[in-house]
Amino acid sequence: MAEITQKKGFLGRLMQLPNDDPKKTIFIAIVLCLVCSVMVSTAAVSLKSRQVVNQKNDIRQNILAVTDQFEPGMDMEAAFEQFEVRLVDLANGQYADTDIDPATYDQRKAAGSPDLGVRLENQQDVAGIGSRAKYAPVYILRDGDEIQQLVIPIHGYGLWSTMYGFLSLGSDFNTIQGLRFYEHAETPGLGGEIENPRWLAKWEGKKIYDENGNVAFRVARGYVDNNLPQAEYKVDGLSGATLTSKGVSNMISFWLGEDGFGPYLQSLRSERGNN
Repeated sequence: MAEITQKKGFLGRLMQLPNDDPKKTIFIAIVLCLVCSVMVSTAAVSLKSRQVVNQKNDIRQNILAVTDQFEPGMDMEAAFEQFEVRLVDLANGQYADTDIDPATYDQRKAAGSPDLGVRLENQQDVAGIGSRAKYAPVYILRDGDEIQQLVIPIHGYGLWSTMYGFLSLGSDFNTIQGLRFYEHAETPGLGGEIENPRWLAKWEGKKIYDENGNVAFRVARGYVDNNLPQAEYKVDGLSGATLTSKGVSNMISFWLGEDGFGPYLQSLRSERGNN
């Protein structure tokens, strides 16, 4: 009877060992790891298409929100159709002459590409991003033929992370209409306050460029008295988050400057007869 129930082979001999035997423990651990790896990999592959859709919708939601077009429960795909999406060649400030589809263009991936990425010199890299893409998307909201709002993607390094967001400018391409951050890893309650709606509301109506066309906007250290000169170019700093505030300032300086969207915005302002 004992011979009938005795397990055969390597697996049988292993399973007959006591549960606290190191060989049996290691074997069980390896099997569990393999099973979990297969389950996680299967889930990642099967959910990939859904992740892509969710990422696209998240981007759309933020663009709609920064232009004050978002409403809960809305059909975002339909609402997003009102935006004209174009690629800008950041080197010359003109719309890119390329076959790349702006709707599927990945600016982050392009920044690290040998063909589509541009390495930044230290003196250029005030935003701490290392490199930028040759082309960048812009999201245009028109009223008839006139541009009413222009949304540009911005990113830069804060205290702990690269902060990603969208900045909306009004029809003069100088007045801030809105700002939203959709990805960062700054300290909750401190640098993480870059997502606080009360702080973001203080950006609305602020100016980027001074009368000479230079980037004058910055995040101040502390409170901004709106009765003082140059207050239109400043927004309150974040309490206890000096480095994050500085990172946001540097981000604006870079992306609205000569190595970012500066030439493109200057071209648009010239067409409008502004500055």
